Amino acid sequence: MGRKKEEEEEEKGKRKRRKRVKGEEEEMQLLFIHADILDFEAKRETRFAEPLAASAEVGVGEVSGKGRAENALVIFTAVERGDAADAEFVLAEAVKETRSILEKVQAESVVVYPYAHLSDELASAEESIEILRKFEAALREALRCPVLRAPFGWYKAFTLKCKGHPLSELSRRIRPSGAVASSSSGSGSGVAVASEDAGVAAAEVEGERKSAALEAEEKVASHFFILTPSGEEIPPEDFDFEGRENLWKFYIYEKAKRREVERAPPHVELMRRLEIADYEPASDPGNLRFYPKGKLVKSLIEDFVRSAVEEFGASEVETPLMYDIMHPTLSEYLNRFPARQYEIVGKHGKPELFLRFAACFGQFLLAKDASISYRNLPLRLFELAASFRKEKRGELVGLRRLRKFTMPDMHTFCRGEEEAIEEFKRQFGLCMRVLEGIGFSKEDYEVAIRFTRDFYEAHRDFIQELVRMAGKPVLAEMWEERFFYFVLKFEFNFVDATGKASALSTVQIDVENARRYGIKYVDASGEEKHPIILHCSPSGAIERCIYALLERAFLKMERESALPMLPVWLSPTQVRIIPVATRHLPHASQVLNALKNAGIRADLDDREESVSRKIRDAGREWIPFVAVVGDKEVESGKLSVTIREESTKEKAKIVEMSVSELKERVLLAISGKPFRNLPIPEKLSERPKFVGSA
Repeated sequence: MGRKKEEEEEEKGKRKRRKRVKGEEEEMQLLFIHADILDFEAKRETRFAEPLAASAEVGVGEVSGKGRAENALVIFTAVERGDAADAEFVLAEAVKETRSILEKVQAESVVVYPYAHLSDELASAEESIEILRKFEAALREALRCPVLRAPFGWYKAFTLKCKGHPLSELSRRIRPSGAVASSSSGSGSGVAVASEDAGVAAAEVEGERKSAALEAEEKVASHFFILTPSGEEIPPEDFDFEGRENLWKFYIYEKAKRREVERAPPHVELMRRLEIADYEPASDPGNLRFYPKGKLVKSLIEDFVRSAVEEFGASEVETPLMYDIMHPTLSEYLNRFPARQYEIVGKHGKPELFLRFAACFGQFLLAKDASISYRNLPLRLFELAASFRKEKRGELVGLRRLRKFTMPDMHTFCRGEEEAIEEFKRQFGLCMRVLEGIGFSKEDYEVAIRFTRDFYEAHRDFIQELVRMAGKPVLAEMWEERFFYFVLKFEFNFVDATGKASALSTVQIDVENARRYGIKYVDASGEEKHPIILHCSPSGAIERCIYALLERAFLKMERESALPMLPVWLSPTQVRIIPVATRHLPHASQVLNALKNAGIRADLDDREESVSRKIRDAGREWIPFVAVVGDKEVESGKLSVTIREESTKEKAKIVEMSVSELKERVLLAISGKPFRNLPIPEKLSERPKFVGSA
């Protein structure tokens, strides 16, 4: 035991020395949210769980499994190693910061909420509970307002509505050495409903190897301006963003280059409630599980994108998911791509393989071994398969940013710059059509066009043509010199409810990799030349499309009082049949079969529940068409159909229509889109429940 203790102390000392070299002393991590409302409820205990109070009367030092606070200053708190050694100072500073913020925001109560995700250097459970109790007691003594503490060591569901003013989101890091670091964010008001595994804010893995391109991306200075369809170049500080609030949020996001997530966006709760996807605690963060409904939605988008790219003229291929890290060409390319790699360590303790972060390597190696004539160009190769990037843990949240994702990747080999530019323009249009087909309008995303100064000065008219195609002002970013393998790229970026932006479609002009990989074609005179390569992802990651659809539905509900929904072709259940009583089941079953035979995903709520409960549950599942079958409907041959798209939170749109009229309405809504059958039992009484109540 003595030897083991010595080894632990030595390792602890090494860790502290490493952190001092990096300028990272241990510190108490605090995230302050000024909230309209916080509700929490302990759901499941861990082995570190703090005991809950035996009754509703909570004594000093006790915690309850449920809590609610209004106009509250919520303190998400992570106790780190080293805090206990200087607890008196750390707590005094934390109380001082709390009092200062409380006075500024005029909150009426304070909530201490344990939140382990703020740090990777956590104190032990015993130390954490002790310091949290002392923090609560110190706050009670120092402040003239109610103080509530959530229990430590429990999986908790919580609902948080942030105020949204400039001081509503603040962070503090209390270091035992005495320094207090701070930051703030005013991303706007919103509602976060999440479980505590939301993956928010954690430190990066120590000693991780970065590519040269990634380091360059973090350091590179660039110049932003707004390009308008009329040809103007306007500095952001001089541009009138009225009516273009999302463009303003996108610019602020890009300028700050702050990718970490402070709070869970709305889609995290929605992806669970709709049984689409969830975190997988048994895997690496950023690797999700997809439930049957989510797998259906994901597969349908994949089918649509694949069809669009094949129609565009691409040939689908399949290449490996892992590659030799010592391959001379690949190892050089790893340093030219701005992404973190998953590396697989071999028997000698050194990385030997890496998981691909895109389909580039496989398609480039395939093209290198091909015999290509100028007559074959432009040559388009396409693949839709998993890719892996070891994104920072603080950036991982829900479906927005993952470590394992499904990326449609098309690479186009062109004869030269002129053909590459013409193809780039065509692919810009392809990406717009693909996003429109999935369910996004041009107003749902912001356009970024990025280029080197040399390229812009040589092709200003071409870039202005892209802006006119976009039909609205775009954010331009110009590099003084080329740091990456591309000279031009665009992205269509979705801005979510928390003000974070995520790229959907993108195309890049690559001027390096044909030469690096030895890819050649033979021109009309018989001379070998290197092509220019376009990298295109017409939709971006499939998972990110689902994220954007969910966030878009939430934003539409918030702004327009519209009911949130997915496009009808992506809705797992397109029509639900609700019989009023058991005697109506035979007629309801006939309606169900008629819809199924027409190629419509329909199901039947045969549960022993009230009609109002069944209608309410259908609404929670965002079902586009809900048809009620009772005595009147059986006699008349008509159905009472609630049309979700035409309903509001205040009033449902109910229309009487025949089965054939309902079929016609649904088939029109899904015309031209892929179809897959319902992946779960059509009768609700026979279905398992994959997600418990959040």
